[in-house]
Amino acid sequence: MRNPTSAAYAWRFFRAGGFDQVKLETGADLLALDQLDQKLWVALACPTTSLHFDARTLELIDTDKDGRVRARELISAVKWAGGLLKNPDELVKGGDALPLTSINDATEEGQTIASSAKAILINLGKKDAHEITLADVADTAKIFAQTAFNGDGIIVEESATSSALKAVIKDIIDCQGAEPDRSGKPGISQARVDQFFADATAHSDWWKQGETDKALLPLGEATGAAAQAVKAVRAKVDDYFTRCRLAGFDPRAVNALNREEKEYVALGNKNLTPDCADLAAFPLAHVEAAKPLPLTEGVNPAWVGAIDSLRTAAVEPLLGDKTVLTEADWNVLLAKLAPFEGWQAAKAGTSVEKLGVTRIRQILETRAKDELTELLAKDKAEESNAAAIASVERLIRYRRDLHLLCTNFVNFAGFYSRGEPAIFQAGTLFLDQRSCELTLPVEDAAKHATMAGMAGAYLAYCDCVRKGSGEKRQIVAAFTDGDSDNLMVGRNGIFYDRDGRDWDATITKIIDNPISLRQAFWAPYMKFVRMIEEMVAKRAAAADAAADAKLAQAATAAAEVDKTKPAAPKKIDVGTVAALGVAFGALGTACAYMMGYAAGIIKLGPLAIVGAIIGVILLISAPSMIMAYLKLRKRNLGPILDANGWALNAKAKMNVPFGQSLTGIAKLPPGSSRDLRDPFTEKKSCWPKFIVLALILYVAYTVLNHLGYVHQWTHGRIGIEKRLTTAQSATPANAAKPAADAAAAAAPSAGQ
Repeated sequence: MRNPTSAAYAWRFFRAGGFDQVKLETGADLLALDQLDQKLWVALACPTTSLHFDARTLELIDTDKDGRVRARELISAVKWAGGLLKNPDELVKGGDALPLTSINDATEEGQTIASSAKAILINLGKKDAHEITLADVADTAKIFAQTAFNGDGIIVEESATSSALKAVIKDIIDCQGAEPDRSGKPGISQARVDQFFADATAHSDWWKQGETDKALLPLGEATGAAAQAVKAVRAKVDDYFTRCRLAGFDPRAVNALNREEKEYVALGNKNLTPDCADLAAFPLAHVEAAKPLPLTEGVNPAWVGAIDSLRTAAVEPLLGDKTVLTEADWNVLLAKLAPFEGWQAAKAGTSVEKLGVTRIRQILETRAKDELTELLAKDKAEESNAAAIASVERLIRYRRDLHLLCTNFVNFAGFYSRGEPAIFQAGTLFLDQRSCELTLPVEDAAKHATMAGMAGAYLAYCDCVRKGSGEKRQIVAAFTDGDSDNLMVGRNGIFYDRDGRDWDATITKIIDNPISLRQAFWAPYMKFVRMIEEMVAKRAAAADAAADAKLAQAATAAAEVDKTKPAAPKKIDVGTVAALGVAFGALGTACAYMMGYAAGIIKLGPLAIVGAIIGVILLISAPSMIMAYLKLRKRNLGPILDANGWALNAKAKMNVPFGQSLTGIAKLPPGSSRDLRDPFTEKKSCWPKFIVLALILYVAYTVLNHLGYVHQWTHGRIGIEKRLTTAQSATPANAAKPAADAAAAAAPSAGQ
């Protein structure tokens, strides 16, 4: 939606994070947010979870309940709250207490909220209070504890005026279940009432069918017990008569049908009881062709009780006094109870069956349903008052939280002020002598890293665990100062969340990016050292393997060769000698060139020497520092927050100075003293110092000798004579030197 900045309001901006952000310092600033071009907002949406912010407030702002707060919803919340306050600057003050005098009662809604706030205080026994707090409205059960009707569409036993109606409400709760009303008490809604009376009517009609059709209840109320007794043994009786028919079909099957003797032997080795499962698996009685089922004697002990119930509850009332039951009798018994079973299968209103048909009909004969409906309508009439009470809570929360949300949404003043942490910061990670304050909660590290990796920051994903409670969570921490030499997957630290709870944190994934210019400066040297170490390790490993192979070969040869035979002299490898010569020659040439350049620099004076050293250092470190600088300039918070569900609308940069404020480096406190004596310091050999000193003296000697100073200082005894330039050789003094030498040589001859 296009929302151009209106000229009617004079906005003020501040610069932070490399972009302009609007100042929100007054209530008027907040109320004018609908006039601010949304292109100037830092964020346009944020999630309602994983933030250090009141979840209930976010839920109230999120009117479409999609789990996200958008710019339009935030504007609506500010407009609503600001319109209900006499002074909109109350939105900036914050706090959990709302003065009653600050509510704008000039509007109808304001009057309703003000009266509701007073009613709440009266219900809580605080009628003389001049302000209402969030704690006062947070416990709705306490607010509505003394009210029979609270507008939630649910009535409780106390809502009824007669004991008879209270008993009906209790019966409905027993059959249909309870719904808690705003006071926390169990109650019923209109839907529960309608369902109860529908089930009660259906169950009464179903019973009426059984009462009018005598075939359905051949024994009256005792029919159910008879059917239950038959049902308990039906499968076993059918099994018995089937076995008897099979025995009549082939007498050879009799022994198998009665179980083999070995099964009885196995059974006899156990401690038997009437409810033994193995015993119950045996036939009801001894199987023979066309044999009736005995009802008194010869019955399987595990089934004696059930057969006796069958005889007394079903056989005797329906078939007469019998001691045995033929298959034909059994079929007659089933036929007489079949209508009852069909009627039972069609039972209606089972939810109210526990009350009994007498109680059900008693309720149906009264006006209970109409009276309950009237009570529910009376409760519903209080809905506006109850909604006003909810609006009081909403207004208190908005007054306390909206300014904080705006300074973490419309602008990021909360984040860039480096005061109270931003609402998206999860806590502080302590690891590798650093404290990382830019930490965010993560649900899926792999998915999060796909987007967050474009932030240009060094990110460490950590699994956090509280072993005492078994709680687990994931976070991502940005390291924005120091170096990454000791950061690796598997390193452990401690994470403190915003509530001060500590978690064991372990790095599980790293996104590697430059951390600081200091790290970039030393990076080439560190890489060179690591390369040398790797080369030395590889050469040492190769040499060790070659030595082992030669030892093994020598041992094998020594075992086979004739010990009396003299060993052949070792031949010199000419190729090796040649290679060594070439190598030394190359080194010598390189040293000569270096000495020549050094000599030329020394001639230029001390400043040239310092400049040359600085130049060499910059030549080595500059490329790494330039690349790091370019990446650090692009480092921004946007992709990290976008990966967490935000819709960030600006490049929230984290430059080097700001990054240093987000990550603390271990430093000794001011005024501390240090004792540098370490009793466990490694004893260093003096030879490395001598070697370094010898190399320095050698280089100095070489340079001075190249310049001729050694020859001059030793009066020609050692060193190379200083070579004269063409101009020097043409001077008169040089021209006269041969004549003087000739005269000096002739002088002795003349004397002689």
